[in-house]
Amino acid sequence: MNDLSRRQLLQSAACGFGGMALAALLAEESRAADPLAPKKSHFPGKAKHVIFLFMHGGVSHVDTFDPKPELEKQHGKPLPGKQPVAFGGSLGTLMKSPWKFKQYGTSGLPVSDLFPHIGSVADEIAVVRSMKTQNVAHAGAVVELHTGSGQFIRPSMGSWITYGLGTENANLPGFITFSPTDIQGGAQNYGSAFLPAAYQGTPVGNQYQPVARSRINNLERAEPTPGLQRKQLDLIQRMNREHQQVEAVDSRLEARIQSYELAFRMQTEAPSAMDIANESAKVRGMYGIDGGPTDNFGRQCLMARRLVERGVRFVQCTHGYKWDAHAGLVSSHTSNALEVDRPIAALVKDLKQRGLLDETLIVWGTEFGRTPTGQGGDGRDHNPYGFSMWLAGGGIKGGIAYGATDEFGVHAIENVTTMHDLHATILHLLGFDHTKLTYRHAGRDFRLTDVHGEVVKPILA
Repeated sequence: MNDLSRRQLLQSAACGFGGMALAALLAEESRAADPLAPKKSHFPGKAKHVIFLFMHGGVSHVDTFDPKPELEKQHGKPLPGKQPVAFGGSLGTLMKSPWKFKQYGTSGLPVSDLFPHIGSVADEIAVVRSMKTQNVAHAGAVVELHTGSGQFIRPSMGSWITYGLGTENANLPGFITFSPTDIQGGAQNYGSAFLPAAYQGTPVGNQYQPVARSRINNLERAEPTPGLQRKQLDLIQRMNREHQQVEAVDSRLEARIQSYELAFRMQTEAPSAMDIANESAKVRGMYGIDGGPTDNFGRQCLMARRLVERGVRFVQCTHGYKWDAHAGLVSSHTSNALEVDRPIAALVKDLKQRGLLDETLIVWGTEFGRTPTGQGGDGRDHNPYGFSMWLAGGGIKGGIAYGATDEFGVHAIENVTTMHDLHATILHLLGFDHTKLTYRHAGRDFRLTDVHGEVVKPILA
């Protein structure tokens, strides 16, 4: 029996049970065929959800999570040894950090004065100081961070994870991205590429629009009653299925069919999931949702918590293209850190007090770091050769720093960690062997890590 006939049978059988019974039967039938239905991982993973906090533009590691005493001593002198390839021309002299570092928590993990609130949760985070990427320009580095490749069109990390695990909530997307960038990869950063289109991310707003005014596109009900809209949807879906039976397999058509069903279900749950009005004043204040500089990213972080609480698998919060400090390092990094520091710390604390941190992996990341040498007076150039990212919750050992850059922070020299290593570790924490989560495309098996990458075991709890 094909899908269309089965659905018609369900409709006929449900006539005597009323609209609610019909809706329940149809929802059950739709979920059974849903590509986003929950799936089993290769082994029990410690994490069930991922929140990716993307700092777009290149955060300076030597000014945030990787203190360099020698840089302070050699301030104003030329960088010794062979000069790395510079993105914006010749490198200037060594420039010490304008910020001081303090040790936080029982672990004594050093964090700069830029992030005092993140410092307050230092015992929960593992800083990887030895990240390395292959791209010195933003576009390639951003796409590599999100997809594992800066050269080829590949599925995004969120799409791979949603493909592997599905989602726990049939009434919400499995992958939601807040304020995604529309440059340097754009939709590719949350796209599904050759994976079925059902696994692509659902964007909410964009980098230019405050998230308070953002909505999921085309979600509002066009018809006055759910019953009338259901009848229209059934007609559209019947035509889609008939077309599908005579055409070759087309994941875009299948995704469209599923998206109509999902959108119908989302009309009830999605608005309430992203409505923070019923959060207490204390919680809103903790995230800095008060109309000030922390308001926009605070809303993203709070909505991310609300979504994983409701079973969404992967949520991305993007702090817009603001961290590219070729000049004006002090002013730009100060204002940027002010916008995100308090909301990020609140997210960690809020998840922990609700018992969700152990099953939610937080990944704080940027596409590359910045040089220890100055540029444009008080700026720093791109540095893909060594930089920092950090992880928390979801099976991560907190209060540690892993790997190291050289004495000035130019090159990762100890426990060098690639983007493939990062992705392999994220998949491992979700219960996947990164060499076995594959999708057959164009005659070969593809992976997020494309066979490369090793799990960074020392940061695992």
